[in-house]
Order: sequence, then structure tokens, then C-alpha cells
Amino acid sequence: MDAKTIVEYHKKYNLQSWSKQAAINPLPIKDAEGIYMYDFDGNRYADMSSQLVNLNVGHKNRQIIEAVKEQAEKYCYMAPSYACEPRSTLAKMIIDLMPDNMAKVFFTNGGADANENAVKIARMYTGRHKIFSRYRSYHGSTYGAGNLTGEPRRYPLEPGAPGFVKFFDPYVYREKIKFDSEKAAADYYVAKLREQIIYEGPDSVAAIVVETITGSNGVIIPPEGYLKGVRAVCDEFGIMMICDEVMAGWGRTGKMFAFENFGVKPDIVSFAKGVTCGYVQLGGVCVSKEIAAFFDDHLLSCGLTYSGHPLACAAGVACLNYYKDVNILENVNKSGRALGECLEEMKKTHPCVGDVRYIGLFSALELVRSKQTREPLVPYGKDPDGIMGRLIGELKKRGFMTYSHENMIIVAPPLIITVEQIKEELKKLDEVLYIADEIVDKR
Repeated sequence: MDAKTIVEYHKKYNLQSWSKQAAINPLPIKDAEGIYMYDFDGNRYADMSSQLVNLNVGHKNRQIIEAVKEQAEKYCYMAPSYACEPRSTLAKMIIDLMPDNMAKVFFTNGGADANENAVKIARMYTGRHKIFSRYRSYHGSTYGAGNLTGEPRRYPLEPGAPGFVKFFDPYVYREKIKFDSEKAAADYYVAKLREQIIYEGPDSVAAIVVETITGSNGVIIPPEGYLKGVRAVCDEFGIMMICDEVMAGWGRTGKMFAFENFGVKPDIVSFAKGVTCGYVQLGGVCVSKEIAAFFDDHLLSCGLTYSGHPLACAAGVACLNYYKDVNILENVNKSGRALGECLEEMKKTHPCVGDVRYIGLFSALELVRSKQTREPLVPYGKDPDGIMGRLIGELKKRGFMTYSHENMIIVAPPLIITVEQIKEELKKLDEVLYIADEIVDKR
């Protein structure tokens, strides 16, 4: 099929997510390998967002492809009630990577239903119904995960389900209070959370759900001591701490899981994306020894036809082996330092860059109209003039593929990217930021 027909069929027969359908103009891709994609005219594009921050090993990883092919020759599907080698192997591999308080995995199809089931498990285990999550969060767009989500993508689900309570993020850059230290900021946000829990009734709160590091809503990295404070609040009131590692997990931050950067052990961990890097869709929920023991004689009221799909689990086993074989964390930290240096230089150079936040190969640039007032380049939940879309379009013209959300540009390339590739591609981003500078200057 030629490029024109592919695009025609896409626009005529597909409903494309998060889009006004009349305005879409998808790029047809003919081939992809490593960090690069190629269109039908042979133009090369660098995948600087790892697609949807999931393609950690890049395109065309032979180790994963061969594992899926090998499993397909044995059998492609086996119901969750049967024991099969890839599902059993992957479950053990995941638990071996988790903290020593973790015991078992419930596999799902992806991140949204991982979070759905994490919430269900917390409610079943505690006998409580309220779930706390943050405003600048995205946990999925299914009904439960969408109610868990705090940002504007939850609005079409409202009025929402009862029991979901929102609290404020540790978003120091946008805070009116000027803190003397990260510890002071952490103490403030934890104290406000504890106060809100008391107002809501601690005995009614089943779980506090956090993206360990906020993803698409700006790569908000919690100040030192914040997550330990959340952990302490959970312990005080018997609340489950759920870390959503869907985007931040699997090496993205320079640790296998983001919570390892902060010295905490969650009760429940949701994951997806980088466990198979999108080669076959898979997610899951890890639970503590105490929760696992509870379900020894209590019904686990969770079930999915494709839970632990053999092809997906085979991809997962190969993916985790690849991470180990190539020492992926070493490269993430090495290339991540180069990424951070480039972003800091952009912050110094460009009036439009209010803040840069980065950890490992997980980063965002926050664009503003004024460094002094910190007014966002586009209003929250709106972009009436299409400014961010224009900037992403300019990046596309230069072969730099990523996405924006609110006033943020996300930079989260595949974990296999080299220092040289980082420097080459970020020169393109630097060019486009001058266009944003002009918007700021004209104001």
C-alpha cells in the first residue's frame, strides 16, 4: 500500500485518539530501526519521545522480535487459569527486580487497566473506598483510571465516580511560596496532604496514588523527602501507597523503577509501557506480601481474558533480559547527563524556557511568556492560537518527533540513544525554541 492510501484510509476509517478528526494529518511510516523512523520518501525522523514514552529499546529490537516468533510457534494464547512458561518466568523476573516487600503480579493489558486493578485491589484489601490522586496526573482514560486522572482529560467522564479525591502536586516551580530548601517544600506538601486526609476521614481512605514522577503533565520530580513523607502518612493511617510506574518505570529515570530514586517501598506498583516496550501490549500490578497473603483466602475479584498473554510475556522476558545484557541503566545515566546539560543551556539561552526538569532520559521543558511572572506560554487546558502545535510541527519539519502537553515539550528518547545522538537532535530543539522566543518578544 502506498503512503497516500495509508493516510487516506487512516483518516477515513480510524478514530484517532485525543484529536479533532478533521484536523489530523498523520505521518505515514514505512520503516523504523533504533531511534529512527523513515517515511515513504526516505526522510529520517528521530523518535525523541519513544513514541508514547514506551519504546525504551527503540525500533526493531531483534531479541524481542525473535522471542515473540518463537513463542508464536508453540502457542499464541493460553487462558490465565493455565500455567505457561513465559507468564511464570516474567512474573518471577519482575518480582526479583522489585523491593523485598513485593510478592506477586497480576498482569493486565496496559497501564490504564493496571491502575484500575490497583485501585480495586487496594479497596478490597482495606475495606475502604476513597482514593487520593493528584491534579497534574494521568493514569489512563478508562472509567476508573480516568476518574483517578487529575488533569483535563478527566472532564468528559464527569460527573465522576464517588470516592475519588484530588490533592495538589509538589509542583515547586509553580508554587507561590518560596521555600528555603527541598526539605521545606516536601514538609509543606506532605503536611497539606495529611491535613486533607484528616478532613476526608482517614478510616475511609484506601490508597494514595502517585505517578512516582509525574509524566506528560510536566515531568514533575518530587522534592527530596516528599515520597518518604507520603509513605509515613500512609503508614500512620493504614493507607496503601500506590506508585504508578507506567511511564517512569523500566529504566527511564536511571533506576529500574523511579521510586528507587527516593528510598521508598510502595504497597502496590502499577506498570506497563517499558516492560515490553510496546512490541506486544502488557501491563500489570505488583502487590506486597501482606496483600498477596490476603488473597490466599479472599476472592481476587479481578480478571481479564488476556491477563498474562503468552506473546506479551515472551516479549517481556526478552525485554528484561535485553535491559540486563546491554546494561541499559549505565547508558541511561550517561546519555541522561548529556541531555540535562543541553537542557540547562537552553534554559539560559531562551527567554521562553521557564524551567527544565530531567532525570535519566525523562525530561520536559516548561515554556513561559515571562521568566519573571512564570505565565505559561499557553493557558492551562487550552491552546486557542495553536502555539504548541506549531512548535511541534516545526520540530517535525526538522526530523525531531515528540509531543507537547499543556505548555510542556516532552523529551524522552529511547534508552539506547547515544550522547552523540542526544547532542545532534537537541540542536534541532534549540532552533525551534527561537520561534517560541519570538512569540514571547512580541507580547
